[in-house]
Amino acid sequence: MRDKGTGGTGGTGGTAGTDGAEVTAAVIARLAGVGRAAVSNWRRRHADFPQPVGGTETSPSFALADVEAWLRAQGKLAEVPPRERVWQQVAGHPEGPAAALAHAGCVLLLIHDRPPLWLEASAGSDERLAAMLPAALDHVLDARFGPAPERTVPTPIAPSLLPSVPLLRGAAELAAGPGARKTFAFLLGRHLDASPRQYTLTPDPLAELMAELAGPARTVLDPACGTGTLLRAAAAATRPGQELYGQDDDPALATLTALRLALSTDATVRVAAGDSLRADALPGLRADAALCHPPFNERNWGHDELAYDPRWEYGFPARTESELAWVQHALARVRDGGTAVVLMPPAAASRRSGRRVRADLLRRGALRAVIALPAGAAPPYSLPLHLWVLRRPEKAPAQPEVLLADAGQFAGEGRGGPDWRSVREAVLDAWGAFDRTGRLDERPGLARTLPVIELLDDDVDLAPARHLPPPTATGDGGRLTDVRERLDETLRLTAELTPAAPAPGRAAPRRPLTTVGELARGGALTLRTGTHGGRARVPVLTDHDVLAGTAPSGTLPESDEEPVLTEPGDVVVPVLGGGTVARVVDATTAGAALGRNLVLLRPDPAALDPWFLAGFLRGTANHRQASSYASTATRLDVRRLQLPRLPLDAQRGYGDRFRALDEFERALRLAGRLGEQLVRGLYDGLTDGTVDPGR
Repeated sequence: MRDKGTGGTGGTGGTAGTDGAEVTAAVIARLAGVGRAAVSNWRRRHADFPQPVGGTETSPSFALADVEAWLRAQGKLAEVPPRERVWQQVAGHPEGPAAALAHAGCVLLLIHDRPPLWLEASAGSDERLAAMLPAALDHVLDARFGPAPERTVPTPIAPSLLPSVPLLRGAAELAAGPGARKTFAFLLGRHLDASPRQYTLTPDPLAELMAELAGPARTVLDPACGTGTLLRAAAAATRPGQELYGQDDDPALATLTALRLALSTDATVRVAAGDSLRADALPGLRADAALCHPPFNERNWGHDELAYDPRWEYGFPARTESELAWVQHALARVRDGGTAVVLMPPAAASRRSGRRVRADLLRRGALRAVIALPAGAAPPYSLPLHLWVLRRPEKAPAQPEVLLADAGQFAGEGRGGPDWRSVREAVLDAWGAFDRTGRLDERPGLARTLPVIELLDDDVDLAPARHLPPPTATGDGGRLTDVRERLDETLRLTAELTPAAPAPGRAAPRRPLTTVGELARGGALTLRTGTHGGRARVPVLTDHDVLAGTAPSGTLPESDEEPVLTEPGDVVVPVLGGGTVARVVDATTAGAALGRNLVLLRPDPAALDPWFLAGFLRGTANHRQASSYASTATRLDVRRLQLPRLPLDAQRGYGDRFRALDEFERALRLAGRLGEQLVRGLYDGLTDGTVDPGR
């Protein structure tokens, strides 16, 4: 799994001592649910705003305790949640968030495995706790990761633990509720979310699919394990005595991954630091299964120094074929009959520089399936990545065939990701049938098996789309007739919903105005912001869903953070991008988690009509006066948005008109989608011969 670090420590805070964490203006804005421009205004307008205690002149940092007290005194914050306080201690740690997470993870593992040792050590002063912890941690870390000289998770020494003591006590208090496992998952999730450019993550649904393709396994290896998502997916169905092996070239990330796996599974965990290709830490391992999301397109993977490496059983990979080196490494580390599932860029299936290795993988029966995923399945999201399913041959098959499958038809709309349920069902059904019998009846447009001999030409092109029979034609006459009828109905509805011509222009009336911030302080509405993590499998309403008017399509990083769930009548507003959009939550959107870069307004029905609120929030001038501008983005301060003070009956008159405009807008969107579908179907029908050009 890629999940790789690219250097740096990430995080959102400044430095912190033992007396408390420091936070930047961006963190203060998130705590108060406002834009960064609002924090700058507070610093200029309020003489009692806390003074900087660190950072730089252009990016100062402030003491979290002072900021919290000031916000509460101003009525801008009721309370900093304990989890937010602990996270800020992680982000503001003097050694960086990775070191802070390692310390917290060790202590949470101690609390999980040997709680009496923690209670004894934490009963006294901070100095006593820091002095007693190393010996207590040795017991747990040796039992989980092996003897100290060999394990990736080192025992922190007392001097390095002392600055972490407030964090460790806070993490322990936080773990008293949801438990040590969920507490570490929350903190690690926030760290990954705060450093999006530092890591390339494997989405959970993809990891689960790869683990299911590999099948039940007692020993599992991920040679590019990153944050351990693939190994955790393999351990989801716990098997007695299961062993998880991983390696990553980032020592700090290897430590965090080992702790994550130890806290989330009961398996034996062995994670090593180092580059698996250049410095394989597990040369004698023969696992039941290997799962791998390797780094893509790496030129400096060790081509020059590894020319005579015994792992290249199927041919020495070219300098431009680093992915084929990872494929052969994975095959070399599984037992005879063991399975390897590797995520690959689509170019690896057809590049001429790799055709000899591909040919030998096919000829010797090692490559069993190539499965094209929908675009958006994993980074880079613009490409339809492939899964290669390989099996280390016990003996050469008499008449080998290979499975080619294409799940591209299950791509989601926009940036919401694929329909993972359909992808999983289609792929596992095709693979299961092929794995049992060695062949598969054609499934047009989805899957088929081909004799290996048919692929051993000059190109050895394994791209599934080039070998699959076409699906049921999109230009089928009956389907196009249905689309045309739906388009006709939608166009008629759009004509009926077209707003009447406006009355002649007149001077804008003078009306007393209020702001969202004032309404929130007065209790007329509740303001909530999207979270950075949440429970698994909760559909997430993203800012792209709000802008496009589509159903919830996103996912949140796993953490114990309580997601904000939408309810009918809520008004949701995107805060980035400069668009004038506000969406009223209906039955199709209710129950979804609120995603990042969204603000939710929950009006009191006795004081505010939701459609009146949403309509006035969409005004162009309103957005202009409430927006601030950075070098590359526009951010909306929702608290500054204005609307007139009107009695509820007058609000409902506006609300009815705004609701009618919303129905008209939705009808226009539907007409556009149906028109695109009709045009695409006619092009496909004319080109594949299912539509007569004379018709």
